[in-house]
Amino acid sequence: MRRMLRNRLGAILSIGFLAGIGVFPWSERAGSADLIGIHKIQHVVIIMQENRSFDHYFGTYPGADGIPMKNGKPTVCVPDPKAGHCLRPFPDHYDLNLGGPHSASASTQDLNGGRLDGFIREERSYLATCPKSRHVACYVSDNPVDVMGYHTGMDIPNYWSYARNFVLQDHMFASSSSWSLPNHLYLVSEWSARCTRPGLANSCTNDAVNPPASWTVGLQQAGTPGSPDYAWTDLTYLLYRNHVSWAYYVAEGLQPDCPSGQQSCAPVQQSAKTPGFWNPLPYFDTVRADNQLGNIRPLHAFYPTAARGTLPAVTWIVPSEEVSEHPTQLVSAGQSFVTKLINTIMRGPNWQSTAIFLVWDDWGGFYDHVIPPRVDGNGYGFRVPGLVISPYARRSYIDQQTLSFDAYTKFIEDDFLHGQRLDPATDGRPDPRSTVRENAPQLGDLSLDFDFSSPPHAPLLLPVHPLTALRSRPGQPVTPPLEWSSSP
Repeated sequence: MRRMLRNRLGAILSIGFLAGIGVFPWSERAGSADLIGIHKIQHVVIIMQENRSFDHYFGTYPGADGIPMKNGKPTVCVPDPKAGHCLRPFPDHYDLNLGGPHSASASTQDLNGGRLDGFIREERSYLATCPKSRHVACYVSDNPVDVMGYHTGMDIPNYWSYARNFVLQDHMFASSSSWSLPNHLYLVSEWSARCTRPGLANSCTNDAVNPPASWTVGLQQAGTPGSPDYAWTDLTYLLYRNHVSWAYYVAEGLQPDCPSGQQSCAPVQQSAKTPGFWNPLPYFDTVRADNQLGNIRPLHAFYPTAARGTLPAVTWIVPSEEVSEHPTQLVSAGQSFVTKLINTIMRGPNWQSTAIFLVWDDWGGFYDHVIPPRVDGNGYGFRVPGLVISPYARRSYIDQQTLSFDAYTKFIEDDFLHGQRLDPATDGRPDPRSTVRENAPQLGDLSLDFDFSSPPHAPLLLPVHPLTALRSRPGQPVTPPLEWSSSP
């Protein structure tokens, strides 16, 4: 008992109130040596990158449910309306990829009733009409169309090293069959909606196609007239009510995506102070009412926090455009960004009690051969890569459970909230959502990706700039442009 009290007092004195975070940190719990099972995880870090399908990154990973092959050759072939024949998946070692449209409509077209034959048609359709002054995809060769391309372990060696040493999830689906904003809303709230009366959750109705965002009205501050208002309940409401610390780190730069998953648009700056597609929390009534806006922080504040060992219980990290892997940004830049984040955590004192969940927000128009399960009218979307990196993660394990971003919320609730759900019937803040996503019968259990009975793994520190087989694309600018003129 005396040792437990010393552990708790030491955590409180060394951390106190986290800078800008006005709740007691979850590190008040007993030290990890005194905890069992899932509760050995005292820090959850979710890193969400952009726009890659599972087959695009891990389609040839040994043992995974990847691209169907026979005698080393793909057995699937998707029609190419321009070429007049079909195109099979092929190794694509270009650092710059074009991708395809990734709106809710594009998802429906790619899926095409389960035939999975719309990927090339959607990319061709965009490239035939793209405004040449506004997107790099219009400047480089589209032969062959790269939505059928896949990367290998030589291209993304760090991502494959994480898979070999920790857990790869080969049935991780985007929560929504739509673009970035709906999926980011699901990541923090399990719903995407549109509210007609500010502050009234019962005025919200389902909208996973085009929920209100700040793009079309300018970067208006939350709570101002005309700004989007998210009145339904998000996870931070439960965290705050239970004195569980959290932080949402935003990389400064340009926003990685365009409205409704469009391929090109005028650039918009993002920061911790600018609500947007990748920073939706300022528009949630609960965050403002709980005085938690200070928990939304610039990414540069993350590195010293992790180095000191003062991570909050729950951390979300989102990139800026240039390191997001959103086509047409470089794969190598995103891999380096993620590696630096993970190395920082592994070098810090919190590694021994941390679970890192690395995921991509949607499929980005790239081919995937698995038909998504249908849990409700909003999803799931296509498969995306998912990795679990932790000292307690099963080693070299492929998790084939059906998962979605909702599994992260479920894990956090089970670890820190005694299994409380974002359920309007029980969470004390009713809203009209029709589905409690964490309770979907199809959804797997992330705790099965861990072995808490074994000694924790040592850190796996990887080179931030590894040697890869990636190469420049014909016509690719030396440095991919981050901004495009809004004029034709």
